[in-house]
Amino acid sequence: PRYGFDTWRKLFTNRQLLALGAIVRAIRGSVAQTNAYPEEWREALSASLSCILSKLADYSSGVCSWHNSGEKLRNTFARFALPMVWDNCEVNPLANTSGGFAAMAEWVARYAEHGVRAVRSADEPVLRAKSAIEPLDGGVDVICTDPPYYDAIPYSDLMDFFYVWLRRALHGLSPELDTAFAAPLGPKWQKESSGGKGDGELIDDASRFGGDRDASKRNYEDGMARAFRRFHDALRDDGRLVIVFANKQPDAWETLVSALIRAGFVACGSWPIQSERLNRQRSLASAALSSSIWLVCRRRPADARPGWDAAVLTEMRSNITDSLRRFWDAGIRGPDFVWAATGPALEAFSRHPVVKKADSPRETLSVAEFLRQVRRIVVTFVVNRLLEAEPGAPTELDDLTTYYLLHRNDFGLGPAPVGPCILYAVSCNLSDADLAGGLDLLARGASAVATEPSDEGGDDEGPAPTTSGSEARLKPWNRRRNRGLGQPSADGEPPALIDCVHRLMQLWKTGEQGRVDRYLADRGLWRHELFARVVQAVIELAAEGSEERSILESIQNHLQGTGAAAPAPRQQTML
Repeated sequence: PRYGFDTWRKLFTNRQLLALGAIVRAIRGSVAQTNAYPEEWREALSASLSCILSKLADYSSGVCSWHNSGEKLRNTFARFALPMVWDNCEVNPLANTSGGFAAMAEWVARYAEHGVRAVRSADEPVLRAKSAIEPLDGGVDVICTDPPYYDAIPYSDLMDFFYVWLRRALHGLSPELDTAFAAPLGPKWQKESSGGKGDGELIDDASRFGGDRDASKRNYEDGMARAFRRFHDALRDDGRLVIVFANKQPDAWETLVSALIRAGFVACGSWPIQSERLNRQRSLASAALSSSIWLVCRRRPADARPGWDAAVLTEMRSNITDSLRRFWDAGIRGPDFVWAATGPALEAFSRHPVVKKADSPRETLSVAEFLRQVRRIVVTFVVNRLLEAEPGAPTELDDLTTYYLLHRNDFGLGPAPVGPCILYAVSCNLSDADLAGGLDLLARGASAVATEPSDEGGDDEGPAPTTSGSEARLKPWNRRRNRGLGQPSADGEPPALIDCVHRLMQLWKTGEQGRVDRYLADRGLWRHELFARVVQAVIELAAEGSEERSILESIQNHLQGTGAAAPAPRQQTML
């Protein structure tokens, strides 16, 4: 709307509007000529033709562009938003080519053949178009739902692009279709304060609440809790609620879990199922998961009592350990691994209506606080696998080093989607902005291009490759320019171990053995077991034959060869 597109017709050229309008008229006319056919045939014909119309509209708007590498038309919705294009491409809807009516009919017919075969032996379903907060019949065994993913996609806004054409093509053909398309647009949220029913599309969209983010988030959580309460009332005592969720945002999970607990459910398990196309546009430029997390819940007993944080956290750690090993052995990695552990961890927390803090009985342990501890346990588990730590060995890494090892293990030094970077950062009590800013560990977009070599960083091997705005990459050791790298912070906090590793590599590159030894002594690294494990982990992550690996192996040999006779750290103020 800010660019003048305040009606759907403005997304089409006049020629496209004329062509689509003529096809709508032809669809209505063809269905009207089938009065002698059985009713289910007429319904199937009208439904199939309307699907062809939807696909044609997707390829016949003024924001379609040319797919250079494929030498074909790119449709309107390559992603979940309307694109801004400099040049648009227009298809001839009557041509027997990609984007034309005949090609769309072929695609719909192929699906119809496949769909008929797929459901040949299935029971006939009962379909109802109704709100999830309306009462349900009781005695249900299982409810499976794929709820709106928080603030990820404005579904109702997107559906209107197709809805306005479907309504024109199908209105008046049957009472069921007239009921489904009675409203002029798709179901928007109806605020009770505005005379609505407090119902409609449920997403976190602050623009629908005058920009008030807190009100929007509260509305989403309240709406989810109302729907979940309906599910709770409809399930049998031994019934199960299964929720399919693929959002990576901590806020989204916290809101979902809060709504589940309010509605009286206990999360008793979770399974990651690889259900998302890895090459879909959304997965390439976001933190979307390659797997959906299937969260299994049961009804919480009505007499459940409040819990205490110490006991709940102890039970959570016990529950999660076996699950983490099982998921790891199954080959689950990356962001999927972080969220896969959510179900087993939540059982201890959600079995109580509230969890009180032992040291402050009037305060409760929030879902956000609980999930923050869960994520930390998960990332620590992954890092321990990378460090190959034996039981009892020190493994409590600082946040920055933990993040580095997680990122390096999954993506190396190449470009990585921003989404997993954000998830890992939050799990390590960091932010992607800090990592790309003062912490000088990530490069994004043009910032990945090398400038001048550092005074002690050694030679640069040509300019670093750039990344897109939706990607980030770790800065290699010789491109970290922070002059305070590997030194204590202004308030005396010790440097992260990965900063120490990179600082030591830069010093080693200068060939000044004395400076290397002084740094090792000043930082107490000669006999630092965890530092040695980090060095070994980075060696194993480095490429064979690379300068990085060569320097690290030299440092490792130096530590092992002279560490026993290393000088004691000097008592002085570090600069």
